[in-house]
Amino acid sequence: MTLKIYDIVVFLYPGMTALDAIGPYEVLRAIPNARIRFAAKTRGPVEVDSGFLSLHAEFSISEIDSADILLVPGGNSLPQLDDPEVLAWIRRIHETTRWTTSVCTGSLILAGAGVLEGMEATTHWSALPILADFGAKPCERRVVRHGKVVTAAGVSAGIDMGLELVAMEAGEEAAKTVQLIIEYDPAPPFDAGSPAKAGEAILNRAKAILTASQARSAGA
Repeated sequence: MTLKIYDIVVFLYPGMTALDAIGPYEVLRAIPNARIRFAAKTRGPVEVDSGFLSLHAEFSISEIDSADILLVPGGNSLPQLDDPEVLAWIRRIHETTRWTTSVCTGSLILAGAGVLEGMEATTHWSALPILADFGAKPCERRVVRHGKVVTAAGVSAGIDMGLELVAMEAGEEAAKTVQLIIEYDPAPPFDAGSPAKAGEAILNRAKAILTASQARSAGA
């Protein structure tokens, strides 16, 4: 008997953060019979937020009508909220999914599409207040599940989310195995990974860098 293809679609867009997509990708490809497709508005290279790297979209969103998992990464996500084609596509794919997911500020795109209305959800700490503007209920948790919608906090939290999805789809043993294979055993050299831990000086420095990055993106 041929196993059904488990279809995972990763949405790419200019200014996204590479690890938001690639972190979960390295985990989710462990789901049995997974097929992972990278899709953007148009096929071809998609430049990420650093300006030093591009990811390749093999498909345009017009070529994809369904997914078992839809993954929406974060980064410079706000321009996507002004794109009715993207938002309509996300709503359409969401109707077909087993899991609709986001990493970092990718949840703002889901919220803009109306997917998070009335739901608990998370995002990067700097963008949590924006979620409420779209009718979501912001949560300061690393991974938040509400029905079939799963949102992850900033960047590295996408790996945690990926492991939870593998556990739900292929079992805890499979998730633990992929965790070992990628040697995901965090022991950071500094305890500054959240606003509560970083201290005021580091928090203000991070806010200034993020504000400057957003200004550059807006002027691009």
